[in-house]
Amino acid sequence: MITKRIIAIGGGELKTRETVNIDAYIAEEAKKIAGDRRACGLFLPTASHDCMPYYNTFHKVYTGQFGIKTDVVLTCNREIDLEKIQKKFDQADFIYVGGGDTVFMLQQWRNSGILPLIRAAYDRGVLLCGLSAGAICWFEDMYSDSVVEGDYKMYSGLGWISGKISPHYNERMLDFNKIVLYNKYRAWALENNSALEIVDGKPLRSISGGGKVWFLDGSSGDKLIQTKFSVAEE
Repeated sequence: MITKRIIAIGGGELKTRETVNIDAYIAEEAKKIAGDRRACGLFLPTASHDCMPYYNTFHKVYTGQFGIKTDVVLTCNREIDLEKIQKKFDQADFIYVGGGDTVFMLQQWRNSGILPLIRAAYDRGVLLCGLSAGAICWFEDMYSDSVVEGDYKMYSGLGWISGKISPHYNERMLDFNKIVLYNKYRAWALENNSALEIVDGKPLRSISGGGKVWFLDGSSGDKLIQTKFSVAEE
C-alpha cells in the first residue's frame, strides 16, 4: 500500500542551518525510501522565481551534510521540456519546495505543466517537503502576502490537504489569531523552525528545530483555543 507524505516546514533559514533538525529528519526518511540506492532530492525553487543561489544552498546542506544527491527543476522564463523534467521526478525520493511567492508558484506550476508531475509523484509515494510557500501550498486555504507584500490574506491552495494554514506563526500570530477567531476558522499555525508531518492526508506529528506547531480553533466565536500539536491521538 502506498503511503502519501508531506512535511510542511513553517519557516527558518536553510542557509544558516536553522532548520537542520528538520532537514536531518527529511534526509533520514529519504534514505529509507531509497534503500540501497543513493537518495535523491529534487528542489523546486519556483516560488523564488528559480533563484539558483537558493538551490545551491539546498545542495550544500543535503549533499554536503547528508550525502544526498540533488537536482533542480526550473520553469521560469525558459522553454519547458516536460519529458526531461519527468525523468527528474522519476529519480526523486523526495521533493523539496522552496519559499517565496506562493500564488505565483501555483500559477507557474499550472502554466508550465509540472503540477500533474508533482501530483503523480505524491500519489506514488514520493515524499513532499517544503518551507513557507512550500509548506502551505498543499492545503485548501493559506495565509500569505504573495500578491501584495505585507498585505496578508487567505488564498486558495491546491486543496490536497483539508484545512487552513499559516507559516511563520511566531511573526504573524496576532493578525492570524484575529482572522481565525473572527471567521470561526479551525486552522494550523506553524512557527519558524517547526514542521508538520502529514500522512495520507492526516496530520501525524510535529518536528521541531526550536519552533512549535499549533492547532487553532476559533469555532466557538468568543475565545480562540490554541493547542500545541506533537503527535496525533490514536
